[in-house]
Amino acid sequence: MNKQQQELLDEAFNQFSKYKMENFDDTRWDVIIEMNISDNTKPYFVTGRPLLKEEFIEKCKTDSEFSQRWGLKIVSRKLTNPERYKLWFSNNYQTGMEYNESNMPDFSDSYYEPTPTKLITITYNDKTIESYE
Repeated sequence: MNKQQQELLDEAFNQFSKYKMENFDDTRWDVIIEMNISDNTKPYFVTGRPLLKEEFIEKCKTDSEFSQRWGLKIVSRKLTNPERYKLWFSNNYQTGMEYNESNMPDFSDSYYEPTPTKLITITYNDKTIESYE
């Protein structure tokens, strides 16, 4: 993930943490609580403790209701070969080369710039940032 995406994740987690602190009863640390989406008074907890940042991010990736509740959407998908070729060509263009998707390069050839295999899209507060890995 790039720096801008990390900042969006930090912003979302900070809002989640702020909500936890304002709505969490310290006497309930030993109780496992699952949030009812229609009941905004209880934050999510795992094994009786607040979610850590990594757990919050993973929950947003895998639980669409939780993701929607906190407004953070994280999508990671594999790039198709034509998408990879477009990236490869833009990073490795040499004079005389012609764009030709029917002649795919060896993406793992160390002579060329590395070609990403995944697209990661993060959306929070109507901001969307994409990056490649």
